[in-house]
Amino acid sequence: SLITVMWLVCVFPMSVANAGQFLPEPEGKVILKVSGNIARTNIGEEAHFDRTMLTDLPQHQYYTGTPWTRQPNDYSGPLMRDLLAYLDADSQHVYVSALNGYEADVPTQDFVEYDVMLAMKRDGKPITIREYGPLWVLYPFDHNEELLSETFRSRAVWQVMQIDVR
Repeated sequence: SLITVMWLVCVFPMSVANAGQFLPEPEGKVILKVSGNIARTNIGEEAHFDRTMLTDLPQHQYYTGTPWTRQPNDYSGPLMRDLLAYLDADSQHVYVSALNGYEADVPTQDFVEYDVMLAMKRDGKPITIREYGPLWVLYPFDHNEELLSETFRSRAVWQVMQIDVR
């Protein structure tokens, strides 16, 4: 909607500065592909990212437990709202696909209301595929009891490989 776009332009001015620009091409192994309603691309109509490109985005960090890990850990990576702003994305939903075939439809409103991260590191080390990586759409579960509901748990996709902006 126009209101969402105007809000994003005010909150994330870097998307205005980057509008219409192509992204650099990945030099390393591609670990994320973003397609759909995005203005910034580098391979055809998609945005392909290697680890370095994702690390170059603003990084955030928080300590949280998850329903799938034994104890809380320190996670870091770009926030989903920053990734979408960087790509000049316009959407109410993103469709996240994982290496294991799992898929989730996530409302972008989640990214405004919560610090949803595309976690790349746990306790300072890259997250391996075996341990839910290399990328994990992670909610700050310990920071808000509401996030422990099945609704939000189902949106916390691990082993992320593709995001379709719808």
